[in-house]
Amino acid sequence: MKTLFVITGPTAVGKTAISLLIAKHLGVPIINADSRQIYQEIPIGTAAPTASELSSVKHYFVGTLHLTDYYSASMYEQDVLRLFSPEGALGNHRHGLMSGGSMMYIDAVCDGIDDIPTVDPETREQLRHRLETDGLDRLVEELRLLDPDYFQIVDRKNTRRVVHALEICYMTGKPYTSFRSNQRKERGFDIVKIGLVRPREELYDRINRRVVAMMADGLEAEARRVFPYRGENSLNTVGYRELFDYFDGRCTLSEAVERIQGATRRYCRKQLTWLKRDSRIRWFHPDHDEEILNYIDDNL
Repeated sequence: MKTLFVITGPTAVGKTAISLLIAKHLGVPIINADSRQIYQEIPIGTAAPTASELSSVKHYFVGTLHLTDYYSASMYEQDVLRLFSPEGALGNHRHGLMSGGSMMYIDAVCDGIDDIPTVDPETREQLRHRLETDGLDRLVEELRLLDPDYFQIVDRKNTRRVVHALEICYMTGKPYTSFRSNQRKERGFDIVKIGLVRPREELYDRINRRVVAMMADGLEAEARRVFPYRGENSLNTVGYRELFDYFDGRCTLSEAVERIQGATRRYCRKQLTWLKRDSRIRWFHPDHDEEILNYIDDNL
C-alpha cells in the first residue's frame, strides 16, 4: 500500500529544509500543505519555497492560484486525492510527501472533511458586502441566532470561519453544524505523520529573525502591491494585516513589524495546541535529520 509521509509543525520551525531532504531521499515531489503559499502574489510574506528550492524538487500547490481565486480545505482534499488516484500524476509512486503547517488542509487529506456545499458566488459576494458594511461583530451575532452550536465553539475573531459558516447558513437554510459529522474517512494509503518542534525560546527567536529577514527581502513592497485586494480572504493573513494598518496610518512601520512578530508567535502557539492533540504524530527536532530519515526508512 502507498504511504503518505506528512511533515508538519509550527511556523518557522524548519519544515522546508527537512522536506527537501526527505523528498530527495525518497525521490518524490513535495505536496505543499500551506494554505497561503498556494497564492502566487505573496511569496515573501508566506515564506514560500525559493526559485532554487522549487527547481531542485518538484512542488505541487505552490503559487498556483491568484488572490481572488476561491479555494477551500475541501477542494484541497479532492485535489490531493486526485494526484494519488491511478490516473493521477502520483498514481504510480509508492510513497508521497506532504509538508506544511495548515492544520485544516492536513486534516482534510488525512482524515477527510465533511461534505459541506460549495458556496455560490452570489452568497459569497453578499457576505463580503455585509462584512464591509456591518462589521464582524454584527455577523457574529447573526451566527449566534442561526447556529448557536457553532457559535459556542468557533473562534469569533476568525473572520473567515464566521463568514463561511454564515454563507452555508444563508445558502442552504440549515445550520452550518448540520453538515459537520467529524467522522474520519478511510484512505487507500497509509499515513505517517512527523512533527517538527523546537524549544519555545528558540522558536520565538527564529520567528522574530524571520520577520526581519522578510522585511529586508521586500515584504513591505509586496504588501503595497496587493493592498488593492485587501478585502480578499487570501490576505486575511499575518504580515499583511499589520502592514495594511501601517499604510492606513494606524501605526508606525516599526510597530507593524513588532505586531507581525507578536501575531506570528500567537499563531505558532495555536498550531502547537492543535497538533499536540494528534497522538499519531512522532515528534523530532529539525536538526536531528538522521533520526528523521531512519524513522522514514523504518516505515517504508
